[in-house]
Amino acid sequence: MLSIDFQAIKRKIQSAEWMHVEGIVKKVIGLTVEVEGINAFVGEVCTIYNEKNEPVTCEAVGFKENNVILMPLGELSAIAPGCRVVAEGKPLSVSCSEDLFGKVLDGLGNPLDGEKLKTGVPYNLDRDPPDPLKRKRIKNILPTGVRAIDGFLTCGEGQRVGIFAGSGVGKSTTLGMIARYAQADVNVIALIGERGREVLDFIERDLGEEGLKKSVIVCATSDRPALVRLKGAFTATAIAEYFRDQGKKVILMMDSVTRFAMAQREVGLAIGEPPATKGYTPSVFAMLPRLMERSGMSDKGSITAFYTVLVDGDDFNEPIADAVRGILDGHIVLSRALAAKNHYPAIDVLSSISRLMPEIADDDHKKIASFARDLLATYKDSEDLINIGAYVKGSNKKVDLAINYNDSIEKFLKQGIKEHTDFKGCLAALKNIFN
Repeated sequence: MLSIDFQAIKRKIQSAEWMHVEGIVKKVIGLTVEVEGINAFVGEVCTIYNEKNEPVTCEAVGFKENNVILMPLGELSAIAPGCRVVAEGKPLSVSCSEDLFGKVLDGLGNPLDGEKLKTGVPYNLDRDPPDPLKRKRIKNILPTGVRAIDGFLTCGEGQRVGIFAGSGVGKSTTLGMIARYAQADVNVIALIGERGREVLDFIERDLGEEGLKKSVIVCATSDRPALVRLKGAFTATAIAEYFRDQGKKVILMMDSVTRFAMAQREVGLAIGEPPATKGYTPSVFAMLPRLMERSGMSDKGSITAFYTVLVDGDDFNEPIADAVRGILDGHIVLSRALAAKNHYPAIDVLSSISRLMPEIADDDHKKIASFARDLLATYKDSEDLINIGAYVKGSNKKVDLAINYNDSIEKFLKQGIKEHTDFKGCLAALKNIFN
């Protein structure tokens, strides 16, 4: 009877040198590289060895006939027809561990200081959102330390909120205040498409040493390739998911979703997608819910997300702002008119809403916040008459109340960058206005 030494066969297989199928670069068109000779799936990591035999990491983003279209995660320089291409057989991932605290990473999860991370758990950048039926309901308040938010736009643990504003109105400063004062175990902050000089400004001025200790920062500045800016948002989300899976209370902040959408538009146009609404490709509007639905509650922990939206020309109904508002659980609007009056944070509470406040705030809180909001709206409607002296005191009891309390409410809403109020103190201050 024939006997087979399976152990010997196993040893030979394990020691064998495996053959790698290689392709070659055929053309470079704009931001894309066309390659023949490899089979790769969309999202697979591929490596091009340029004319200097240096590896350039790429991602497969599409196909053209029998060729694969790659987009580099680095520079296109020194890539020429005939360069070798190897498909790695895996998607992009980020190594996650407790070592990430206090680190500043690039868009692919590599530390910017050059220091190598110790071994961690690899998390794929593209992951499915939690099962809707396994998501816990949002029941607990998440204090942010910002009075205007805690008092009038109370956020819940696991809620997803948009911060909408034009340029220079205070989005980054507001995010810095939330990062420093919010009661969370971990902050994951994604700076997508920001100016290079603003990164250190945000870390030292807005976030501060105290905020950095419990934060992980993912930074993909505007000079980086579009695909790196795009992946920066997914890297930050994957890191937040890792900490959520450890049962932690996580805050994810992204500044800004608009520049994420612009990066996806660049990628879409480069691979031949037709432009649709205001030049944005259809994949942009498919990608936004894919990204944002990954945050929120799971059966293990929570990710409370704050996404900033840079509105073009202060048009709050432009396509990206409109799409994001429909996906998220509330929106905070920063007003240029308030900022011009030196009212910071420039939160327009009348234009903002938290969809979960009615469910998580107690009855007294909701009643007093509603009354204060009503007075603000009344004062705004009559402001022109009041300012020119045309309003006669006693003509309208509601307007009289609004005039009496307006200064106190505005004083409550204004808050210095280093001024912190806990949630109980915030509610007490709001109630004291009407004592």
